Amino acid sequence: MWQDRLSEFVTLLLVINPIEAVPTYLLLTRGLERRYQYRIAINAVIVAFLILVFFIFGGSALLTHMEVPLRAFQIAGGIVLFIVALEMLRGKEEELTGETTPEQHFAIAVYPLAIPRIAGPGAMLAVILLTDDDRHNLSGQLATVAVLAVVMVVQLALLLAAPPIQRVIGNAVITVIGRVMALLLAALAVSLVLKAVAEWLSLPAL
Repeated sequence: MWQDRLSEFVTLLLVINPIEAVPTYLLLTRGLERRYQYRIAINAVIVAFLILVFFIFGGSALLTHMEVPLRAFQIAGGIVLFIVALEMLRGKEEELTGETTPEQHFAIAVYPLAIPRIAGPGAMLAVILLTDDDRHNLSGQLATVAVLAVVMVVQLALLLAAPPIQRVIGNAVITVIGRVMALLLAALAVSLVLKAVAEWLSLPAL
């Protein structure tokens, strides 16, 4: 049993890839007081966790009820990711500076941090597939929730450690890293779409 949980942990850790959210988080919260940065990080991780828990228990049933194939969901998620990547590359993400409100903090914690940077389409698909055999097995679903919680703790730790790291390496380096990660994110988004289309048309993998 523990081998299955370990496999789930590795899968979720690779799919969510906690490091990927760090450059976006730093770009969005640059100039804010540390307590506001921490609040945004905590809210983003909580929202992402709740979204993925929802997909663990009801994602497959929801898509089935709406008659939405997994491939269509994957393509839609890839398109959203690509839009976010373009905004990052063009420097159009909203950076919070000066006087800000809790509503603004929560807004960017939800988008684009929680969705789609942390709880992206890949993560949503992963939790659906990981619990597909446990659809009617509450204990199996709860075990996956526990594994997901551990991954979210790793994500939160990286976000909370990011501002001190930023102060050491400087904003210029963070901006460069953010642009590079945006390019990689765009490539991932295109890959998600192409993979879904290839599976639909029975084409060979790229």
